[in-house]
Amino acid sequence: MKEMICIVCPMGCRMKVEQDDNGEIHVSGNACKRGERYGKLEFSHPERTVTSSMRVIGGDYPLVSIKTADNVPKDCIDDVLKAINSKAVTAPIMVGDVLIPNVAGTGINVVATRKISALT
Repeated sequence: MKEMICIVCPMGCRMKVEQDDNGEIHVSGNACKRGERYGKLEFSHPERTVTSSMRVIGGDYPLVSIKTADNVPKDCIDDVLKAINSKAVTAPIMVGDVLIPNVAGTGINVVATRKISALT
């Protein structure tokens, strides 16, 4: 059994999630179907959006804020951060630019969330 607080909405339901002998996942304590879905996913396959920053070469700022374009499996986060920290990007950079395609083999891209102009 795993106890968790639902983060889908502001209610913050305290839920219990259990897996029975047949492998079926049961959620209790949720006030809505979205909480049930969250509880099942968090129990069986937790995922997160990774946000960080990357070094910039030749830009008006030394770092650019970034995020994964979609959630990545929680157990891949260390590999994603290692890939992000091992690279630098060259300015100019636009919001939404793909800075690392298929980061750490996840199939998810790392994208810029800030515009960085090149030094003139």
